[in-house]
Amino acid sequence: MGRTNLMATTRRRILAGMAAAVAAAAQDGPRVPRPRTPPKPRTTPAVCLYSQHLIKVEYEAVGMVLRDLGFDGCDLAVVPGSHIPPEHAEADLMRGIEAISGVGLEVPIVSTSVTSPNDPNGRQILGIAGFMGIPLFRPGSWKYGNAPDLEARLAEVQREMLGLASVGRAYNVAMALSNSSGDSVGASLWDLSGILRTVDPRWVGYDFDPGCATETGGASGAAIATRLAMPKLKAATVRDFTWNKDAASGWKAAPCPLGEGTVDWRPFFAALARVRFVGPITVEVRYQTKDELNAFRHDLEFVRKQLAGAYGAG
Repeated sequence: MGRTNLMATTRRRILAGMAAAVAAAAQDGPRVPRPRTPPKPRTTPAVCLYSQHLIKVEYEAVGMVLRDLGFDGCDLAVVPGSHIPPEHAEADLMRGIEAISGVGLEVPIVSTSVTSPNDPNGRQILGIAGFMGIPLFRPGSWKYGNAPDLEARLAEVQREMLGLASVGRAYNVAMALSNSSGDSVGASLWDLSGILRTVDPRWVGYDFDPGCATETGGASGAAIATRLAMPKLKAATVRDFTWNKDAASGWKAAPCPLGEGTVDWRPFFAALARVRFVGPITVEVRYQTKDELNAFRHDLEFVRKQLAGAYGAG
């Protein structure tokens, strides 16, 4: 299905939905948003797509596209350049969540760029997420940068992380910290482990990415990081890569479809099954492809097969 056909179909469905909504509003009067009905308990993880991959689709139609692709839900981005930029959260976030949950899908997590407890947009996002029953949020990324004193920088990050976690707790939204690669705090996971050692795991845990863990520490390092993450796992993000050698800069990680790269997936999914993890798994498609929809389907099918093998009949 080409993007042009997808957009044409999407626009027709949106217009039909808008017409129905206008008719209902005329009969029933002003509509007051209500908190979502909590999703039914799960026995396996909810497989979600990161909403930024559908940025060319109007946000009112994101849920319909995800449903047609076969996903369980959406990892909803509330970041600059997304369907719902942070400064527009007050007007659009609630409607964005309702557009997805209204077609029967889950919104188990929102991804943000927030790194400070004093960010007014961040407080707005978390307040709405809590009201709408979203259990998790992913904060932005903290960097070490050129800090002359790394221990002092880590202490500064710790204060911001724990302060932001307190804001989330006030709105009943737990924080899931990513183990991004490169210069990010948490790339090795041990620095985050030190920060979280005395923190209530109900409110702060990991969004574990085995791809980033493999890129940072290789197969053995990823295995240790997986063991470290499991007791406090809130969410997971999945991506794959291969090592390609660049003449100018040497070996570099090149994104590729799930199951076609370096990541050893079987022990990761086995670890999820051992702890009976039922939180969200976000599919991120970072590789270049001429057919985005088939790429989404491919990676979704890969995750489904891995879950079936690890969890069995559930």
